Amino acid sequence: MHYTTLAAMALAASTAEAVSQGFNYGNKKADESSMFQADFEASFKTAKGLVGTDGGFTSARLYTMIQAYSTNTPIEAIPAAIAQDTSLLLGLWTSGGGMANELAALKSAISQYGEDFTKLVVGISVGSEDLYRNSVEGVEADAGVGINPDELVEYIQQVRDLIAGTGLADVPIGHVDTWDSWTNTSNAAVIEAVDWLGFDGYPFWQSTFENDISNAKQLFLESWEKTQAIAGSKEVWMTETGWAVSGDNQGEAVASAANAKIYWDEVGCPLFGNTNTWWYTLQDTDGATPNPSFGVVGSTLSTTPLYDLSCKNTTSSATSTASSSSASATGLSGKTTGSSSSGSGSGSSSSSSSGSSASGSGTSGSGSGSSASGSGASASGSGASASGSGSGSGSGSVSGSWGGRNGTWGSHGNGTYPGFRPSASSGLTPSASAAAGSTGSSGSGSGSSTGTSAAAASSSGLFTGGSGRVLPGSLLGAVVGILALAVL
Repeated sequence: MHYTTLAAMALAASTAEAVSQGFNYGNKKADESSMFQADFEASFKTAKGLVGTDGGFTSARLYTMIQAYSTNTPIEAIPAAIAQDTSLLLGLWTSGGGMANELAALKSAISQYGEDFTKLVVGISVGSEDLYRNSVEGVEADAGVGINPDELVEYIQQVRDLIAGTGLADVPIGHVDTWDSWTNTSNAAVIEAVDWLGFDGYPFWQSTFENDISNAKQLFLESWEKTQAIAGSKEVWMTETGWAVSGDNQGEAVASAANAKIYWDEVGCPLFGNTNTWWYTLQDTDGATPNPSFGVVGSTLSTTPLYDLSCKNTTSSATSTASSSSASATGLSGKTTGSSSSGSGSGSSSSSSSGSSASGSGTSGSGSGSSASGSGASASGSGASASGSGSGSGSGSVSGSWGGRNGTWGSHGNGTYPGFRPSASSGLTPSASAAAGSTGSSGSGSGSSTGTSAAAASSSGLFTGGSGRVLPGSLLGAVVGILALAVL
């Protein structure tokens, strides 16, 4: 790549608008008691003061506009955010027939809090994982009530109509779902209807894959890149991810603070400051401890985390990245076709990606590994095709990946009170098969592919939503980055 291109990217990074960075918050605690304004304020204040983060977690993603135990009263996270100067990614819970109340709460919030509220809103999410829950995989995993894509599109338009002419008129509207829901062509109308795509991804739950912590980054990158490819020119926001600190293991994934730290370094740190990111989660042990638990702080709300949240151990190499969009059978999930492709991509290093879960016709094809922008020197990596037997149908692999997750936690909504993740004591527990991530029928096909994926070699450049910038968002960082590259 020419140095002039790298310089332009560095300058773009230095002048880019600040991105959001925060945590996900439901309207209830783990023991099912309500979160009130004081609780939200304490959480937002703690998030901003977390040791090792330099005060960077100043945003909150909500699942619902409704205060717990009310019909349509606006959630008390709003006045808390105003008091703590915390930006908001609003959420409206669209499954289960309560959309009219969500809209009423949103309308009331605009009227009640005015500009103090609307100036804090960075986005509005209409729904969360509704498409997944409505899919074959979601139904098999007993993940909860979802909705059809045409109904979701209608709800998105209702929100656009409601905010027209208000202080939220220019706020971008999106939807949050699992990556394999986004790549499902039957949901294409939703992609057309939104301004941005929200990505939920948890290698921890992908128990039908080799999902030990050493492979977690690659699993994440593969699904992230698939979502970016389907999004086209629209932004992809990182709305949920994390690694369990305690509880039962899922496949090869071991729940521990040490592994959560590795995941934070390898997945979180490249995202922070480059892509709108809401981590799961600040605290999920308030009053009860779910199994597994993902909180970065323990049962006591404290600015001292359970593991080191600094990014000082993160490799910040400027080498990056190639898009492996042509490698159609890299085994990302059972939804792959089984066709193999060959090609090359750019990147300073490479690693192998095996398509062990592909099913389909096994026909071979060819294609070139298109490159994505990044600041690393280029190197070639070949995606050679190979034949073999692909096992695991779409429902098998995806149900394993996501079914266990939603089976254990339940959906984000809980009847009248959306936004609550059930604890182990709530009685909303999964079936044995969902917990094991093994639900789903097996399929067969003649063709899996094994090849070197340039995407597997990527570092932080992949997280930039296509911009390829991996340099710090400051002028000093841009200058340093340019000088370092010039030396090379």
